[in-house]
Amino acid sequence: METGPAWWKESIVYQIYPRSFQDSNGDGIGDLQGVISRLDYLRDLGIDVIWICPVYDSPNDDNGYDIRDYHRILDEFGTLEDMDELLGQAAARGIRIVMDLVANHTSDEHAWFVESRSSRDNPKRDWYIWKPPGADGKAPTNWESNFGGSAWEYDEATGEYYFHAFSRKQPDLNWENPEVRQAVYRMMEWWMDRGVAGFRVDAITFIKKNQRFPQLPAEEGRELASLNGGSLNQPGILDFLREMKREVLEPRNAVTVAEAPGVPLSQVPDYLDERDGVFSMLFQFDHVDLDMKPGPKAVYHPWRLTDFKRALAGWQRETEKYGWMALYLENHDHVRSVSKFGDDGEYRTESAQMLAAYYFLMRGTPFIYQGQELGMTNCPMDGIGDYDDIMSLRLYREGLESGRSEEEMLAYLAKRSRDHGRTPMQWSGGKNAGFTAGKPWLRINPNYPEINAERQEREEDSVLWFYKRLIRLRRENRALVYGDFCELYADSEQIGGYVRSLGGEKWTVLCNFTREPVPARMPENGRLALSNVKSRTHGFLAPYEASIFRETGNGDETI
Repeated sequence: METGPAWWKESIVYQIYPRSFQDSNGDGIGDLQGVISRLDYLRDLGIDVIWICPVYDSPNDDNGYDIRDYHRILDEFGTLEDMDELLGQAAARGIRIVMDLVANHTSDEHAWFVESRSSRDNPKRDWYIWKPPGADGKAPTNWESNFGGSAWEYDEATGEYYFHAFSRKQPDLNWENPEVRQAVYRMMEWWMDRGVAGFRVDAITFIKKNQRFPQLPAEEGRELASLNGGSLNQPGILDFLREMKREVLEPRNAVTVAEAPGVPLSQVPDYLDERDGVFSMLFQFDHVDLDMKPGPKAVYHPWRLTDFKRALAGWQRETEKYGWMALYLENHDHVRSVSKFGDDGEYRTESAQMLAAYYFLMRGTPFIYQGQELGMTNCPMDGIGDYDDIMSLRLYREGLESGRSEEEMLAYLAKRSRDHGRTPMQWSGGKNAGFTAGKPWLRINPNYPEINAERQEREEDSVLWFYKRLIRLRRENRALVYGDFCELYADSEQIGGYVRSLGGEKWTVLCNFTREPVPARMPENGRLALSNVKSRTHGFLAPYEASIFRETGNGDETI
């Protein structure tokens, strides 16, 4: 099924975590002028859209996702004039900017919340969620925040609790209040008036709460229960989202990609249907959270290749009927994909290229996270002192308090900490990887002399050059954008593959996820369009080989 064309379907998106991208003034923190200085690199890579993580004024309890002022830029990132310059300089290179829309919560230092907590009868009291203590004098419910601990924080001055789905310094806005919704919509319009093309919509499925605020069933031996049953994709949320679409998104022709945990495949039409759905695209988490299961926290669960492929293919099949996906393997909330899904040792280059081919040519808009195009890896940390992420530090502390060993907790963080995706961008083999002239805010991966953009620009068999070739291949072939998706080797624990077809055009993608040669059926009438190995054996895929064939009907096979 070919859905209607759209510029954002044909685009390539690059995600920037500004704190770690490029520092321009030597304070060790990336900034907007640093982003501007690298726009030519992004243009040459083939990027059409930049998603920039929050640069709003913030106390930085959760690295910018706790916003103090939606209309100001955090000083360490620059000024509003710098943001305007970025928008203009990007537009001059044919690049659009998408910003993070963080509308489930604000910082507890936001002027709205300062007013809200000042007294029970303040006009903005109902802009947030306040409840008196429960019958036992404790928190109103047993809900646990996503960052651990109770989702309720007691305010001594007014004698009530406020709700926070995330950090206690991130109080949730009360979306039941129409004044709150209108304030959010006006803020969105303000940014679009400045030239923003749309939004990556953060944690949007948490905005609706079960208004009965019930006690939820907790796991055996625990007092607190996951708040998902009361504050994740709750009935009635679509009323809010459709209002947002009607009032802001549709009139402004905004492109949107929703961070939407808790949305099952059965609800895809509500969120993504091209006529009646709310958002342009959606991030799903099934493939990146394969190693997480219900039960005790900070426990790493093994997974199989078939689990990974099933997680991606299921969404491919479902969205083919209704809408469009955002394709990704890593971002600022997850570890490096080559360390998780590939081999970050001997076969780092090959496996990073193979993973790129596998996800990049599926049906949807590909997102590249900064450094992914270099095959950046998880960073070895010497101890808990090297970590910064609020969630990692909380898990570590709670693990030790529950009797788990330091060794066990550090082993978990080595596999799951969000800090692995946040280490500074590796631009060169020079001082501090070319990221900063000062002391970097977070540890730089010591492998930067071998893995950096400057070196890979010179090496045409590098991960960076393979991404450039993938981008060109997708841009030049409509079937790789709009074609149907048909999975191959669904039951294999070694090979991943699929076919994209449109009209009489047919493309086959075959990937070996192992360190060993694997027998594979090659397309009978396929011409090899791109491969990450120089020497191929007919009928076999080399270790971590990715080969892409275009059916031509003449049976030849050439590079």
